[in-house]
Formats: sequence, structure tokens, C-alpha cells
Amino acid sequence: MRVLIIEDDILLAESLKEYLNVNNFEAEVLSYPEEIYLVEHFDIILLDLMLKDKKGEYILREIRKKGLDLPIIVITAKSDMDSKEICFEYGADDYIVKPFDPKELLLRIKALTKRVYCCENLRIDNVLIDFSGKKLYVDDMEVHLSRIEWELLCLLAQNRGKLVTMDKILSYIWGDKVVGTESIRTYIKNLRKALPDDFIVTYKGRGYKLK
Repeated sequence: MRVLIIEDDILLAESLKEYLNVNNFEAEVLSYPEEIYLVEHFDIILLDLMLKDKKGEYILREIRKKGLDLPIIVITAKSDMDSKEICFEYGADDYIVKPFDPKELLLRIKALTKRVYCCENLRIDNVLIDFSGKKLYVDDMEVHLSRIEWELLCLLAQNRGKLVTMDKILSYIWGDKVVGTESIRTYIKNLRKALPDDFIVTYKGRGYKLK
């Protein structure tokens, strides 16, 4: 798993790099991210907000504008709610405030990559869920999903045959961000359009299950 650390505090960046490498990640440091296209060669990004040349928020927004869906964890000294809200709106997957315990960061990385990247594909009848490639195929034809639709499908697939509650979906996809259950229903509706009939089972008011 390749981790890109975008951080201009060299001591911190190198410390994180060494720690992650020891824990079986392949980490690299990019202090001055003029070439944003480089990020597509990595599996996850650790992004500082207070950089010398460009604001991290700008980089975050540019990455998402390019259509890159790789997980991004913001690491910053900014603890105010406005900064958190902006980052999540721009597409951050997680947010951790400095100073932090490297072990906590490692746990967050593992949790995030575990839900985004799975080891094996899942085939159900004429549906193939390619976890490593983050692709959905129906009748051998690729079906394009949004980032949230994909994460929702992954959650249901990883719990196939089990009821996934509304609360679990909200926590899994949006974390602490306040989102109503109507948003879940909208994404489920979109997923149903992409999948065969009765592929997703509804438990009214409780949650959903993949057949």
C-alpha cells in the first residue's frame, strides 16, 4: 500500500515515513506539491493544510476535481470546525489534528484502506464487484459509480447477508458529519438503478442488506 505524505515539516514527514515503512506501508514524502498528477500513483494521501506554497485545501479540491477517488486523510494543527467542514466538503475522508499519536494515525489508515481496498473480488450472479480496482461490472459491462455510491456498495458487500443499519452507514461513510437518512435513500436508489432487481433488500426504517 503506497502512502503519499504531503507535508513541509521535514522532521514530521520523515518521522511519519519511517513509522509507516516499519509498519509495512510504502511511504513517500512530497513537500512542495506543484505536480499534483503524481498523487494518482499512490493508494492513500496524508495531506497537511498549512503548506508554504499552496494551501492544503486547494490541493484537496484539485485532486477531487481531477476525478481521483483515492482516500485522503487531512493532518493539520487546525482544530476549528470551519476547517473540518471545508475539508470534508472538498472530499477529505478523515481529519486528524496535530499533535497526534502515530499509532492512532496508523489505525485510521488501516481502517480507511480496509473499507476502500479489499483483497478479493465478489461475484454474485451476473454482478462482479472489483474491490482492488474499485469497479462494478454487471453482465461484464462496467458501471460507473460516484465515490459515495462505491463506498456504500462496499459496505453492503462486506456485510453480505447481514442487515446494515442506517446508523452504521452514516458512521461508515460520513463519520461525524451531520447527514440525514434521506441522503442514504438517495444513494441506495442510485445503486438500485445500477444493479439487478432485488439485489438490495430494504428493512424499512432500519437499514439495508445485500442479497
